[in-house]
Amino acid sequence: MLEITQIPVSLDTGATEQGCLDACRSEAARVLSCRPEDLAHVELHRKSVDARKKREVHFVLSAHVNLRTRAAEEAALRRLSARNASRVRKIDDTPVNYPAPLHASRRPEIRPVVVGAGCAGLFAALTLAEAGLRPLLIERGDNAERRTTAIDRFIKTRELDPESNIQFGLGGAGTFSDGKLNTGTKNPHHRLILQTMVDAGAARDILWDSKPHVGSDVLPLVVTHIVRRIEQLGGEVRFRCRMVDIERTVTGAPKAITVEQDGGAGEATERIAANRIILACGHSARDVFELLVRRGFAVERKTFAMGVRIEHLQADIDRAQYGPAAGHPALGAAPYKLVAHMPNGRNVFTFCMCPGGEVVAAASEAGGVVVNGASLHARAGVNANAALLVNVNPDDLPGTDPLAGVELQRRCERRAFEMGGGDYRAPAQLVGDFLSGRESARVGRIQPTYPLGVTWTAIDEALPSHIVETLRAGIPALGKKLRGYSDDEAVLTAIESRSSSPVTVVRDRSCTALGAPGIYPCGEGAGYAGGIMSAAADGIRCAEALIDSL
Repeated sequence: MLEITQIPVSLDTGATEQGCLDACRSEAARVLSCRPEDLAHVELHRKSVDARKKREVHFVLSAHVNLRTRAAEEAALRRLSARNASRVRKIDDTPVNYPAPLHASRRPEIRPVVVGAGCAGLFAALTLAEAGLRPLLIERGDNAERRTTAIDRFIKTRELDPESNIQFGLGGAGTFSDGKLNTGTKNPHHRLILQTMVDAGAARDILWDSKPHVGSDVLPLVVTHIVRRIEQLGGEVRFRCRMVDIERTVTGAPKAITVEQDGGAGEATERIAANRIILACGHSARDVFELLVRRGFAVERKTFAMGVRIEHLQADIDRAQYGPAAGHPALGAAPYKLVAHMPNGRNVFTFCMCPGGEVVAAASEAGGVVVNGASLHARAGVNANAALLVNVNPDDLPGTDPLAGVELQRRCERRAFEMGGGDYRAPAQLVGDFLSGRESARVGRIQPTYPLGVTWTAIDEALPSHIVETLRAGIPALGKKLRGYSDDEAVLTAIESRSSSPVTVVRDRSCTALGAPGIYPCGEGAGYAGGIMSAAADGIRCAEALIDSL
């Protein structure tokens, strides 16, 4: 197969998949000096926006192309002009698939257990199920439908379910987010993950969009279909089932886990035999981190980040990114990604930018305020929002407790709760007031979208001083990179504290925890991922390591 890159198309032509395919076929024939009918197969591989010149905004495509014979392919490569040689390369078109079912003689008597049904846990369980291992997948929260009900109830009544919320439940923290699938890492499993999501109900354009997203209105359906596939393959999925202990042998290997199952009539404790465990608990499972420390696992501090959510009018972001082309239906809502390196040696950066989205209430513990961002598939909301973060390094934390980062998160979330008024309203401040060091007292032209309401104040006391100082210096610096970013009436809502895990559960090259053969720390919670795609890929990697051990 050949890959052909740098295919420019207009916004109108690139508005549809068919328009993109027609442009790819025509350009492939021109570059390869062959007839369009000589091309056996043309597949759109990647589509991105080139907005470097605001008056010439257009799409840039790449395509995968098969000619009818290998000889025709080789001849086309020989005919390439020097000008086009850098745009064409041979690629391996061997698909990456899930492992084939193991022979019955290799399947263990005790089925593997996956703890956590976020992206890492779901794809780990799916990989094990495809291999015929009939895994047990346990999730402390609810399925997608019940989880939606619990979140809606929290918004209406301010009664938080600590087991079923924005953080916990089927799909993990990613389900009720924008569902961004772009990643800075290269992994052979990425295409497999995307295709699995398309098969489960996601839009086909995630297969080629350079910044793909699913949307929080579509993700619940996607993760539900993945669960059904696991069950069809012989796996079992239990919701409202929380792991509370791990038994280990004298060698450190797992022997059993203890779970609390909420069947609606109260919790029942059960001991489940388990000698192979994939631990994909997520970045907010603080009780699991505490359990691992008590049971002697190697848990270390790691760098994480904290800050706020910043909101602008999406129309302002569109104009800053796309100029006169802003509003073209083929472009949709404009995203951004920004970072500034500050004189104090720290970085301020954006994360999980949600075009046309909303700030959501993401608390998982009573008495704490946590914000996150989400957007629907259409990204049609009035505001744009993103996390605006500063790193917290292990050296910033006192003492030697590996869970000091968890304690800092919790302390700041509780302070934000108090500052908001003690009823899950969030403290908020206008950017102009924040930069001037004065309290905000009113809403400006940008209406906050946090659903439980905001309390206008000064946010300084909700965050460590080094984060506040870096944000105050960093916002004007980011404003030089994106016009209007430091708008005085942009809204800061506190606090964003769950962008990543503050700990690493140390594992070796076989993906097993140090001193605990058979236990596979996995995904964001264990410190090995930073988003939906990397978490899913790590879930597959750990499942494949488990399979290899058989």
